[in-house]
Amino acid sequence: MAEFDTSRSAVCTLFEGHYHYGVGALVNSLYRHGFRGVVWVGYRGDLPPWARAARQTPAGYDLEVASGCVIRFLPVETNVFFANYKPHFMLDLWDHYGLEAERLFYFDPDIVIKCRWSFFEEWVDTGVALCLDGAYAHMPATHPFRRQWQAFAGRHGLQVQRCPDEYYNSGFVGVRREHRALLEAWRTLMEAVREEGINITSFKNFEGYNIGDRSHPFYVADQDMLNLSVMVTDVPLSVMGTDAMDFTGAGFTMSHAVDAPKPWKKNFLWLLLKRGRLPVLADAEFLKYIDGPIRLYSPLRLRLKRLNYLASKAVGTFYHRH
Repeated sequence: MAEFDTSRSAVCTLFEGHYHYGVGALVNSLYRHGFRGVVWVGYRGDLPPWARAARQTPAGYDLEVASGCVIRFLPVETNVFFANYKPHFMLDLWDHYGLEAERLFYFDPDIVIKCRWSFFEEWVDTGVALCLDGAYAHMPATHPFRRQWQAFAGRHGLQVQRCPDEYYNSGFVGVRREHRALLEAWRTLMEAVREEGINITSFKNFEGYNIGDRSHPFYVADQDMLNLSVMVTDVPLSVMGTDAMDFTGAGFTMSHAVDAPKPWKKNFLWLLLKRGRLPVLADAEFLKYIDGPIRLYSPLRLRLKRLNYLASKAVGTFYHRH
């Protein structure tokens, strides 16, 4: 296996089930934009079908993607829903798996990057890298959630250091080792959520706790607690807007496929004809990264997937004009 520098930057993500398609596209996008190093992938269940060449290691499995890039698969034994396990996994990489890199980036497995990898390293060197959320980018310092979060933090021994008026998406975060206090606060707060009786083993499904909609301050627990972790720490931040994840136009950094179904599950033409849903930018970006260096589909399925997308675009344009 090729030798490469592991001291600069590392990437991590978490997946189970069909999200392996997103992991493959993410890694392809990273490699094609210049990332070299280790992508640490926590998983439950089976390895992806495209990872049959992975070799077993004491910790899991390693797959050489291409020269200078390796995926390190780590089986994760937890009943916590993976969205709620992000800070635990990131800190475990430094504390229990011997991660050498000074910079650590987490990406959800439904994200691909769009620009040179070195930009992400430059970004995190100016502070913890975060992006504004597409739905709730603006959350004033006096928002009732923030007041409720402050009381919650106080009950668990954490004091608010600042009250921003921005709300951040938890699908991406970049942290330098020296700023790990944010991850430690995030992990503490996720454990505090569980201590207060909120079920964090599923997404927006809180049995025994009255969480029915966004009016609850813990409705999106991982994201809400990321935002509270910013409030209870004073590490420097470097924040990009809603464009950074392609929630609005003119984005150049990454594309986040937040809606369901995910791009790899979509029949684009059927969705257009039956539901009137056109493909979105995240679909187009996903399709750019499905054929290498990791091949996610057979040549026939790859061709059909792209033809299906192109047909939906053509039909959508026709109907729009008429």
